[in-house]
Amino acid sequence: METLRGIVLVIHLVGFATLFGAWAVEAVGARRITRVMSYGLLIAGVAGLALAAPWGTDHDMNYTKIAVKLVVLLAIGAFLGIGSARQKRSGSAPAPLFWLIGLATVANVAVAVLWR
Repeated sequence: METLRGIVLVIHLVGFATLFGAWAVEAVGARRITRVMSYGLLIAGVAGLALAAPWGTDHDMNYTKIAVKLVVLLAIGAFLGIGSARQKRSGSAPAPLFWLIGLATVANVAVAVLWR
């Protein structure tokens, strides 16, 4: 069971890397919101929810931390959705929303790593 949990964790990290990597590429380029960012968010979110399930663990889960990470994930999704809609209308993503996507993604990682 621990091996399966490890595989899901790797998938979760790949989702984060996809989201943040696509954002970083656009940050030095055209500063657009891309579909790849949304795919990364989806992968990280689904795998994160699977990791939050109490299966294959021998320790207590920190549900407050999981809830905070879920709220940040939903905020990133909102930023992506609103930014994409505005990008379609005007041709470019609003700068504050674009930068909030990267900031919230890093904040979510900080919560995961620093909150014990």
